[in-house]
Amino acid sequence: MSNKKFMCILRSESGACEKPSPSDMETMYAKYQAWQSKFAKNILDMGGALSGAAAVVTNDSVKDGPFIELKEVVGGYMLLSGENLDEVVKVIQQSPMVENPRTSLEIREISTP
Repeated sequence: MSNKKFMCILRSESGACEKPSPSDMETMYAKYQAWQSKFAKNILDMGGALSGAAAVVTNDSVKDGPFIELKEVVGGYMLLSGENLDEVVKVIQQSPMVENPRTSLEIREISTP
């Protein structure tokens, strides 16, 4: 059975957040490196953070973002692969991203025609 593709969307509660200290950043970076190495076969693209520059396109207009105030902010994304959703959930559950209680990750299978 071939692996399926999944998009993982990083959501964070809006509001101010503390900037981590250099030693905390170093520890966090080491955790991410270990996680990425362990699941290299599942991580297709680490994606990236999303900037505030945005637009909403409809059939009759283009509006600049950012948009309305939200309770949650979409902060980034990544592409993963796995045989099924359960496998990808297990990969994400071991990610350092889930350590932050104000963060959630939505995983969606990418359908292919």
